[in-house]
Amino acid sequence: MTAEPDGPEDRLRRFATIWSRAVYPVTSTSLTRPEFEALLLPLARRLSQALRARSFDAAEGKAVGAALVAAHCTDPDALSRALDCVDAYLVLYCGGDGSQEGLRTRSSRLQHAMSAGYAQALRDRTLAEQEAIARAALQAQGVVAQALHASEARFRAVFEGAAIGISIADLDGNVLEVNGAMLRMFGGSEQTLRGRNVRDWTHAEDAPQVWRLYEELVRGDREHYHVEKAYYRPDGTVLWTNLTVSLLRDADGAPQYQLALMEDTTERRLLNLRLRYEATHDALTGLPNRTLFFERLEKVLSSGQGQRFGLCYLDLDGFKTINDSLGHAAGDRLLVEVADRLQSCATAPGEMVARLGGDEFVALTTGPDTQREVDELAARIMNALVAPISVDGRELTVRGSIGVVEGEAQERSAAEVLRSADITMYRAKSAGGNRFELADPEADARAITRHGLTTALPAALERGEFFIEYQPLVHLGDGSVHGAEALVRWLHPQHGVLGPDRFIPLAEHTGLIVPLGRWVLEQSVRQAGRWHERHADSGPLRINVNLSPCQLTHPGLVQDTVEILERTGVAPEALCLEVTESALIGADDDLLKPLRRLAEMGVDIALDDFGTGYSNLANLRRLPVSILKLDRSFTQSMQQFPADPVDLKIVEGIVSLAHSLDLAVTVEGVETGAQAEQLRILGCDTAQGWYYARPGPPERLHELALVDATG
Repeated sequence: MTAEPDGPEDRLRRFATIWSRAVYPVTSTSLTRPEFEALLLPLARRLSQALRARSFDAAEGKAVGAALVAAHCTDPDALSRALDCVDAYLVLYCGGDGSQEGLRTRSSRLQHAMSAGYAQALRDRTLAEQEAIARAALQAQGVVAQALHASEARFRAVFEGAAIGISIADLDGNVLEVNGAMLRMFGGSEQTLRGRNVRDWTHAEDAPQVWRLYEELVRGDREHYHVEKAYYRPDGTVLWTNLTVSLLRDADGAPQYQLALMEDTTERRLLNLRLRYEATHDALTGLPNRTLFFERLEKVLSSGQGQRFGLCYLDLDGFKTINDSLGHAAGDRLLVEVADRLQSCATAPGEMVARLGGDEFVALTTGPDTQREVDELAARIMNALVAPISVDGRELTVRGSIGVVEGEAQERSAAEVLRSADITMYRAKSAGGNRFELADPEADARAITRHGLTTALPAALERGEFFIEYQPLVHLGDGSVHGAEALVRWLHPQHGVLGPDRFIPLAEHTGLIVPLGRWVLEQSVRQAGRWHERHADSGPLRINVNLSPCQLTHPGLVQDTVEILERTGVAPEALCLEVTESALIGADDDLLKPLRRLAEMGVDIALDDFGTGYSNLANLRRLPVSILKLDRSFTQSMQQFPADPVDLKIVEGIVSLAHSLDLAVTVEGVETGAQAEQLRILGCDTAQGWYYARPGPPERLHELALVDATG
């Protein structure tokens, strides 16, 4: 290669030249090489445009693959050489200044699309050729039959000039005549074929009906049949054919000869096998891919009673970190090594390993005793990952999480089995990874329910399925209702009323917590305004609303709160936002800034579940909080009187510290009168719990029960 081409068009032409030189020697075209290059140039331009297009269009690659078949590039090497050229030179000459990694990925996808288009076009062409051959066979049968009865000379002309292999045998199967085309197909001499008996040409891959059809024909019960059949050539290689055998009758209609017409399909079959292999195997690791794995699993699950299966679903722990830090090339080499190790773990009959994609692999075992075998297989996989893997001079430690499913065939579908394995694998990962877990139907059901709830959450908010209950906050000094905490509930159409512990974590995971939290805040503040209108003479009632950590980091928190207060006409002092202690552990100034702005407006900030985290008590000075809410774990021992003196000292110390910092103290989980009295003596300001009232509708706010909940 001399000087680098100047412009994009020169580069495109250079690519077309290289492509034509590589593919031309294995084409069946009557064009000269320059003419063939001119034919490839618009195809090269289509690939170049598809490479740099804003979005990927597989149709472009498929069209180029089909165009190669139309240009008579049907030799098995033609597609391989074309793909090699695209892989090596398309990005180099047509990529421009784009991201090399992105262009490489796009080029790979184009190559897959070309293969698909090529295979489909070749399949259509083959079907068309087969129809033409069938017509020619019937035509040849008629011509040969007439020639046998009319003119030996005419028969010889048709027989020897035919482009397909023809042989004639008697009804005992002895070969009497073979033409030149058949001799070339078998690669032997006329002596090696003539005189042989048709029944000697058996092959291990003969379909069961081949010889039954043959016997029916020579008995005169059948006029012809058509099959795909393999033969051994004299040199031991295999010849695959489309075979049509017809019965020839004499002038009186009695069976006399059998006529065989053969088309050599060996190369086409090899190409189809190669395309099938590429379609069912992972290009990177060579393992069976998702398509082939599902075919095998479905076959296993549909097998007879008494058959069992075991499946290990593996996901590598921390692979994304390796991929991001060392690059995709290093990640690919790691996956290849992992694939080799997994392959060495599944060598017994009935075992297979496949790559589903990314860093996900599956291992399958079958047989009557898979309960024991699948555990052993999972253990072998874990042991295979223990030794570090060397990539680019680095020793990388790889671990994996495995979900194991075992059961009897015919009980579940392939999709259900894989879903159970996937759920179980994530359970292993959630437990810390580097382990395998066995599938648990109850855990599966919970996970499926969680998934269903997660999916239904957005529509539930739109349909108004959420509602709010309120639990009174009682002043311990005089027993008056000081305010209420808003607690959101979900009235699910199938599962009934769900508490926040069932859906708030799901809302946080999906991001729906922000609009849901905004709705709860607005509804609660509006309710506080209605209380103020009805009970203005009993003093202002404060509404406590919980904030999730996700809401704390949302940029619209302050603006949403201000707008809601202004729309409802409620004073900021009537609102208290509760934030868990764990959410503020190690919080920086950026996280605290919105809380400080709200506190400066007059909104109270309460530190919820205080005492359950590991925050430094000195940090209380820098947090913009005005209330501490003691976790219920501090007051459980106070349900009986007298209470544990150690617990009393702890609560007394916290209350003293809080008051010294001008912080009010609220206690959760008050269930007995004894607790309430002890907390009043210790100086706590407000309390809530079932002793006073369970959460309920807003109109019941002032209905206090004052009944020991433990009784």
